[in-house]
Amino acid sequence: MSWLGDLDDEDDDALDESDIRVRPNPKANRPRTKRRPAHEDAEIGRVQGVDRGRYSILVAEDLPSEREITAARARELHRTPIVTGDRVRVVGDTSGEEGTLARIVRIEERASLLRRSADDTDQVERVIVANADQMLIVVAAADPEPRPRLVDRYLVAALDAGLHPLMVVTKTDLADPTDFLSHFDGIDLDVFTSARGDMPVERIGEALVGHSTVFVGHSGVGKSTLVNALVPTAQRATGHVNEVTGRGRHTSSSTVSLRYRGAGGSGWVIDTPGVRSFGLGHVEPDNLLRAFTDLADAARDCPRGCTHLPDAPDCALPDAVRAGRLGAGAAARLDSLQRLLATFSDRP
Repeated sequence: MSWLGDLDDEDDDALDESDIRVRPNPKANRPRTKRRPAHEDAEIGRVQGVDRGRYSILVAEDLPSEREITAARARELHRTPIVTGDRVRVVGDTSGEEGTLARIVRIEERASLLRRSADDTDQVERVIVANADQMLIVVAAADPEPRPRLVDRYLVAALDAGLHPLMVVTKTDLADPTDFLSHFDGIDLDVFTSARGDMPVERIGEALVGHSTVFVGHSGVGKSTLVNALVPTAQRATGHVNEVTGRGRHTSSSTVSLRYRGAGGSGWVIDTPGVRSFGLGHVEPDNLLRAFTDLADAARDCPRGCTHLPDAPDCALPDAVRAGRLGAGAAARLDSLQRLLATFSDRP
């Protein structure tokens, strides 16, 4: 018989929940909670750059107390990407004095996100910059040779993100860019040309005032040289093109936000590392059509699932162009749209 059988009713009644043994908490710490502090005293800052887990942040922007601080991300944000251009809330030591470190506790809602993927089949996106409203594409007329298809990819990414595209063609003293630029007739694209000793810094700067502009371009096209001309304090490294391969060397190794100050006002220049490819696996083709407003309206008469490519059966766009319903330049816009959409045609 077990020892329980030796207990009478009176002893049994004497047992209650207080007799249950509870393992003591040696650390005497409180149970974890998902509730986070409100951080009502947090300051808002703009992420200028990222270096090995440390974020350079400008707080009190445009105020007399403006200062640049260094911060780390809070533990609860460890899975959230924080990129150049983000507006964040920071707490802790925000004095900006040497050796101080603040903490990022929240990311403000983003107005835009420029993204790319490893290739067109990769649905995993990489965020390049946040809150930009313009993209300036830098391409050389020669040395290295211009790549229209890479520029097409930049345009797709810009239009998908809602960024207004601009283009600077450098080294026009080496080659005439007219044929290259004809590929982009019909696209709302502001174009500047630049030659050795004749860089239109003031005209380009006027387009930057009041905007946050991300600079992109193939390695070796002169992007860092242009950034240094616009922002003399930038000191971005410049390189050269390999005479054997025709490829440029990556000189800018990180994305950084720089303030542009011109006669007409100020803006932001966001310089990015040079790339040789730009994956569009994250982009939906339908988003691109919306950027061509008149063509998007005409496309309502297309059959469901229409690709709008030249061989698409019963596509309404060519008929609308031939009938003159879309106004001047419609043929060029349709050609541009079809060329951009063609970048998706081989994607699974």
